[in-house]
Amino acid sequence: MGKRGERLAEKYLKAAGCKILRRNYRTPFGEADLVVKDGEEIAFVEVKTRTSDAYGTPAEGVVYGKRLRYEKIARFYWMETGKEPNARFDVVEVFADDCVRHCKNAF
Repeated sequence: MGKRGERLAEKYLKAAGCKILRRNYRTPFGEADLVVKDGEEIAFVEVKTRTSDAYGTPAEGVVYGKRLRYEKIARFYWMETGKEPNARFDVVEVFADDCVRHCKNAF
């Protein structure tokens, strides 16, 4: 289910004009599902797929610890690329009916 959600999220972001820079970007601090260029910004994207909202929305599933890991992932990316981009952290929610919602600057 997670891989399907990532494929749908990637398709959605491409259609919205984003350029996919990295998929499943792995670092010593964890993994970012997608790293995309959106205009002048680099977005580190967490994709959350849910079959129901019984436990809250997908974005609500991005807990504090995950947010901290994404900050470290972004710092590692900056170190690896040699430049500090204008960055943000997004969540792409994917629902059971294949509905996709992009939450820019989610955290």
